[in-house]
Amino acid sequence: MQHLMNIHEIVNHLPHRYPFLMVDRIIEYIPHERLVGLKNVTINEPFFQGHFPNFPIMPGVMILESLGQTGAIFAYESAFMGNTEKLIFLTGFDKVRFRRPVIPGDQLLLDLTLIQKRSTAIKMYGKATVEGELAAEAQIMAVLQK
Repeated sequence: MQHLMNIHEIVNHLPHRYPFLMVDRIIEYIPHERLVGLKNVTINEPFFQGHFPNFPIMPGVMILESLGQTGAIFAYESAFMGNTEKLIFLTGFDKVRFRRPVIPGDQLLLDLTLIQKRSTAIKMYGKATVEGELAAEAQIMAVLQK
């Protein structure tokens, strides 16, 4: 699978670092329409120690964080013209639904599409899938730091 943005380029867009960097690669980008990223889920993720020790499941909030970080890259590239001087803050998640558990070994495909953008705000639809099966979906709102 080709990549458009590797981890070195991703860290130039996001302030997050290990263990909180939740997107590994950007594989598709259609300006002002869609961006697709990948998150490789491994047993080494720190949250698996307690969620749950005998049946590791990625917490839903971490799936949303993965979508949010991928959405921030999309926002920087599409809505805010690559302006990474300022931070993007998530302001809300609406219509959140979790459809299947995400476990170690899964690869999350993080697909964001634009719903609406304004000068300093963006609204996106995000879905996280594993092998074509919907794991989570949400509407995501974010603003550019003033």
